[in-house]
Parts: sequence; structure tokens; C-alpha cells
Amino acid sequence: MGSIAKIHEMLVGKQLSCAELTKSYLDEIDKSNSELNAYVNVTPDEAMKTAEAVDKKIAAGEEIGMLEGVPMTLKDNISTKGIETTCCSKILTGYKPIYDATVWELLQNQNAVMLGKANMDEFAMGSSCETSYFGGAANPFNTNHVAGGSSGGVAGAVGGNIAAYGLGSDTGGSIRQPASFCGVVGLKPTYGAVSRYGLIAYASSLDQIGPITKSVEDAAAVFDAISKQDKRDSTSKGSAKATFDTLNNDIKGMKIGIAREYLDGVRDDVKEAVLEAAKVYESLGAEIVYFDLPILKFALPVYYIIACAEASSNLGRYDGIRYGYKTEHYNGTHDMICRTRSEGFGEEVKRRILLGTYVLSAGYYDAYYKKAQNLRGTIISAFNKAFESCDVILAPTVPMTAFEKGNAISDPIETYLTDICTVPVNIAGLPGVSIPCGFNKNGMPIGMQLIGKSFGEAEILNAAYKYQQAQPDKFMDTKWGVKL
Repeated sequence: MGSIAKIHEMLVGKQLSCAELTKSYLDEIDKSNSELNAYVNVTPDEAMKTAEAVDKKIAAGEEIGMLEGVPMTLKDNISTKGIETTCCSKILTGYKPIYDATVWELLQNQNAVMLGKANMDEFAMGSSCETSYFGGAANPFNTNHVAGGSSGGVAGAVGGNIAAYGLGSDTGGSIRQPASFCGVVGLKPTYGAVSRYGLIAYASSLDQIGPITKSVEDAAAVFDAISKQDKRDSTSKGSAKATFDTLNNDIKGMKIGIAREYLDGVRDDVKEAVLEAAKVYESLGAEIVYFDLPILKFALPVYYIIACAEASSNLGRYDGIRYGYKTEHYNGTHDMICRTRSEGFGEEVKRRILLGTYVLSAGYYDAYYKKAQNLRGTIISAFNKAFESCDVILAPTVPMTAFEKGNAISDPIETYLTDICTVPVNIAGLPGVSIPCGFNKNGMPIGMQLIGKSFGEAEILNAAYKYQQAQPDKFMDTKWGVKL
């Protein structure tokens, strides 16, 4: 049973009050966050206020929804009205949005208890959470290792049991990669399934909000709650159908594809765990289909060209004039903007803005950006063709397990390569879910991802749920936090 359903049962059965539950999570954050660094802003007053409202409903004999009163967290790039939202960047210190993101609006209407804002790589640019202005989040399985990025704080909080679930964002793997590193479940929905209104943009054609949870059924419950069409986001369509109610469907005869290229360059322990998972699926009656997807080798350069180009455009709005950080000493407006950006943005963000500006500049646009966009179309077509021979695709989430702190800083190229298995999903706008599938010899979690057709969340979550039922020992808990 997932932690959300368990909490719901305890609240309805009056085994504990929502205020008591929320207090226990806040106490654990006080105790653990100095080591895990999962939260950059804790919001106890807001959390307790909502908890008391839920308790009143229960006392009055009113029914409560599945997510009501469940303590959770939001990545710090999801706008929260009146609550500081910094994208973990110096340039946005002190910025308090004047509106709520659609996803937070939807959850607030269901009395979700927000414990605080979670740590992340600055402006979601990074794969380890170490580019955060507040320092990186630690891995709950071993605090000497990174939690992953960019949604490292959410994955660390959920894995460390100091949030029942959280919302992250995924531009090139930023939900699935930290979920894999922290031994939890991370769902990147189809592009357009969840509104991006109020998500502070990194790369607008790739960004997508999704849940990070302890179990597959929790991911389905949260996804169903946030996947609504929104007129304020022109790319928003909402989900095709509810996923929670279709979780126990039989997968006998389902064709699960494995692209050989996804296994290239993957560490042996990760490869073995994924192939072992394929055997589990065979024992459940699914058919494993191997195929070639040679276009995958272009996914990483295509991703970094498009993402950095869009970032260079999106981040042009931060100038110190209207909100956020502003340099103290300057001569004139131009100098003030230059100094504010130089001091306010971190090294990785500056690197990506420069890359993006370069590929969009006259003389290089055709050679890089235009070529990347054409290849994006080819990658989308290749996935469509692959789905003619299989229902879902099985792949490693990351080629390795969580690395030690400091490694990402010393070799940015090596860090970019951690995204090699996740970025194709964003380029093609497809749904992907990362679930735990084993541990390496040092006890660090290994993740695998199931990739579906466009708006095929129900199929991949159902396949993930079947694996979770067959291999519950892969969904191990950590020593941290609240134990239900």
C-alpha cells in the first residue's frame, strides 16, 4: 500500500489527527534537514493551517479526498503566491510570486498540506542538485552521495520520509533521474498532460511537471489530481483518462520493447538489474521485444542545443530591475544588468545561457539550432515506429547509480552524460516513469524507466504497478523520517 492511501486510511479512521501527522513531519524536517538539505524553505504556519481545516472536516463527518491532509512538498520552481520561490538561484532571492501555479492551485483545492519548498539545481540546470545556491541535497541512502537533479530536494524528501510525495519538473530527466538515485517513483507525464502555468521556465518545449512518490499507486493518484486542461497554458490538454482505477489490469501478452542502444555504455550492475526486470515481466506473461533505435545517439546533443537555446531566451527576463537580486554598485542601467546577472547566476546557468546564445546567433543558427530541430522530428518519428512493434519501452533510467558529492562539479561533461537515457523522452514529448529495480553492491538504488506512447500514462503506470507487486523488496525504505 502506498503512503498516500495509508495516510488517508489513518485520517479517516481517526487513528491520528491531520495536525498530529503534520507536526510529526515538521519535527522530522527539523531533525533531518540539516543533513539531507531537501528543503530550502519550510512553511509550518501554512501547513498547520491546512491541517486544522482538514481536521474540522473530519470532525464534522464530511468525506475527505485521497490527497486531503497528506503532507507534501513542491520543487522551488513552482510558483506559490506569497511564498518565496527562488529556483534555488541568488538572482531570485526574496522573490514572492503574486499568483499560484495551476498544479498548486489544484492541490490546494484538495487541501494538500505543503510542508515547504524543495531544493533543486539552479533554474533546473544540473543532474546532481549541486548547482543549487543553497548547496546540494543529499541522498537518503547515503548522505555522501548526491540526490540527483534537478528535482533532488523532492526525491530526497520523499526518499527520506520527510514528505509523503512531491511535485518536481522534468526537462531532460529531472524527475526520473533523482527518483532513480533515491529509490523512489518518478513520473514524467506526456508534454501537455499537466499545465505548466506557474512553472518558472527553463526550456518551454521540454519542461513538464510530475509527481515523485513512494509507490506507483501514489504516482497515479497525484497524476490524476494534477492532469487537468488549463486555458492559461496553450500547450495543456489534460490527461486522456484516469490512471489510478486501471492499475491492476492484466499485462499478459503485452509487448515490452528494449532498444539495444539504451543498454550501450550502461554500468554492468544497472544493465543486469534492467535485464532481470525484463525476466520478471516475462514471468508475468509479457513478451520482450528487442529492436534497434540508432537515432538515440543524437538525442543528447539535440537536447542540449534546444534546451540551452530556450534557456537563453527564457532567462533574459532576469535583470534586477523589477524583482529578485540587484547588484549594489553600478554605473548606469546597462552596467547594473550586467553586474546583476554576473553575480546572480551560478556557473552552470551562465554556461548554458552562453551555449544557447551561441547556437541562436547569426551564422550558427542553421548549423546548430535548425539542425537540432530537424533531428527532433526524426527522433519523434523513430519512437512512433518503435511503438508499432511494442506497447511500452523498458530502459535504464540512468547509466549509473548515485555518484559521490563533488564528482559533478569536477566534470560537467560526465554529468551531462547521466541524462543520456532520459532526454529522448522529453525530445519526443512522451511519458516515462522511473521505478526502483534493485541495488548495487554498496546498497545504492538502481532505477529503470518505462516509456509509453503519447498520453499512455495508464499503460506505463499499470506495467510499473505489476512489477512493484511482483518485486516489493526492490521498493526499500530508508532509515529517515516519519514511519507510518
